[in-house]
Amino acid sequence: MEVLDLAALLLTLAAIFSYINFRFLKLPTTIGIMLIAMLISISLVVLGHCGFESIQNKATVVLEGIDFNKALMHGMLSFLLFSGALHVNLEDLDQHKWIISILATFGVVMSTFIVGSIAWMVFLLIGLKLPFIYCLLFGSLIAPTDPIAVIGILKKAGVPKSLETKITGESLFNDGVAVVVFLVIMGIVTGGHDVTAGHIMLLFVKEAIGGVLFGLAIGWLAYRMLKSVDNYQVEVLLTLALVMGGYAFAHAIHVSGPIAMVVAGIFIGNRGRLFAMSENTREHLDSFWELMDEILNAVLFLLIGLEILVLTIKGNYLIAGLIMIPVVLFARFISVGIPVTFMRRIRDFSPHAVKIMTWGGLRGGISVALALSLPNGPEREALLTVTYIIVIFSILVQGLTIERFVSSKQNK
Repeated sequence: MEVLDLAALLLTLAAIFSYINFRFLKLPTTIGIMLIAMLISISLVVLGHCGFESIQNKATVVLEGIDFNKALMHGMLSFLLFSGALHVNLEDLDQHKWIISILATFGVVMSTFIVGSIAWMVFLLIGLKLPFIYCLLFGSLIAPTDPIAVIGILKKAGVPKSLETKITGESLFNDGVAVVVFLVIMGIVTGGHDVTAGHIMLLFVKEAIGGVLFGLAIGWLAYRMLKSVDNYQVEVLLTLALVMGGYAFAHAIHVSGPIAMVVAGIFIGNRGRLFAMSENTREHLDSFWELMDEILNAVLFLLIGLEILVLTIKGNYLIAGLIMIPVVLFARFISVGIPVTFMRRIRDFSPHAVKIMTWGGLRGGISVALALSLPNGPEREALLTVTYIIVIFSILVQGLTIERFVSSKQNK
């Protein structure tokens, strides 16, 4: 199927599912779209087992023609991260920079090793003999909280402003760190790199620090261009070029595109908004990026719901996924709780901050995309299914209950 045909199909399905959700389910848009897509996917699988294999096969062939990893990590992610970062207040972020930095680095590494170690034991107990290094790989891909899933839900959950800044800031930055950790461990798995402490440090500096510096450079360049004109059509186009061109160039020079987009988005959303835009431009810019965010989120969650068609469903995979749900939450609780406990000596935190940050740490499309990038084999089949189960639980259960969870904690 041609790219234009695929795009037309996905946008049409997203629009129809969005309409059905708005009229009947009344769920948050992205969650409703994903749930409907899941139900249709499950229906197709059931039809396939009932003798209607041709319908399921056609749907599977279409879905397999979409490279989810490439579509998200080298396409939609740049727009979604930039859009989310545009509305992050730099002063609020600066107040919480240390806890955000620690959670986005130390927290990711700690969660990777906790999840990986427990996963290795759990998989052995249920008959899944996965090498320990693959379990660590699983720990790294499930470690990052997904900014795409988190930001929209937090806006409606009534989370205290300081806590919202911490969760949003962490989720915007920790995916870049998690990808570096993932690449290091993947290098061990594939044997493609000489993995030494020096190599790991060089990779981190190049990807993460390089991403920050590159994001500042392209953000400053775009800012100067925005400041020199007063035409909202040109200025919106410049931000679009910043995202698409900047992300492609970051990939070409091997620095972290996600981190670069976050930094550039924060720069434009703060300094650019204050000093380089008229009120008319700000209104049009916000409207454009909010619409872009809504459309891409709808398509992303549609794809997550449809991915069930390409999963290998086995009993022990399902059991492993269900067992790993509380394990991932436990790892999140520990990796957040330890830094917050130490930071409480010098900083005030909202009541029940660790519990809210644990339950509000949703996993989403980034984890699925990284799982899909694993080398083909039985390890990939198992880890993809386990990842999918955790992501679905995170979005459906945590996403739909976070508002009530926050309210219950604040009323105590």
